[in-house]
Amino acid sequence: MEFKGVCVLLGVLLMVNCSFQQISPRKKPAKKVLLESDTAKDAAIEGLQKQINDIVQELNLLKERQALQTICLKGVKIHDKCFLADTVRKRYHAASEDCNNMGGVLGTPTSSDGNDQLRDYLRQSIGPDEQVWLGINDMVTEGTWADQTGSSITYKNWDTSNSRSPQPDGGQSHNCAVLSGASRGKWFDENCREEKASVCQFNIV
Repeated sequence: MEFKGVCVLLGVLLMVNCSFQQISPRKKPAKKVLLESDTAKDAAIEGLQKQINDIVQELNLLKERQALQTICLKGVKIHDKCFLADTVRKRYHAASEDCNNMGGVLGTPTSSDGNDQLRDYLRQSIGPDEQVWLGINDMVTEGTWADQTGSSITYKNWDTSNSRSPQPDGGQSHNCAVLSGASRGKWFDENCREEKASVCQFNIV
């Protein structure tokens, strides 16, 4: 009886051993196939993700172009930039923020011709005698006027007709620049907390 039990136990052990031997060789290639399959899936997912990102980027670019075309149609194109007047009077920082939210910056003329064209557009869209915020200030360093990227400006159109007090003359209390329609597009320094109309500038994509 004991012998029979030992034989049965030995038989079971042999069967289990055979089973392991048969399963083991199959498991290795299965793992390899599984790994190759996972790698292929990961590569496919990465490829799809890249395609999705490219499509989203292209869609955003199309939206920007469409928005810019709308802005150019509403405003005016001057030297490869679009300008759009905002008649709502607000402080300099609020005007700047609103331009940023639309994807632009406060306008900064970079040449005499560009300044004249901007003056004519602003006189028609806002009023002939209005002052309009420009994207020029000397907040960082008194007397060093820079655009909204922080770059020093090369073109200037300050009103120097008053020899006693040529612009800019406001010192530390006047750190923001305006273009004056009444003074034929000349610039004046003003207190940034005053409320004035403004003009946003957009790069053409």
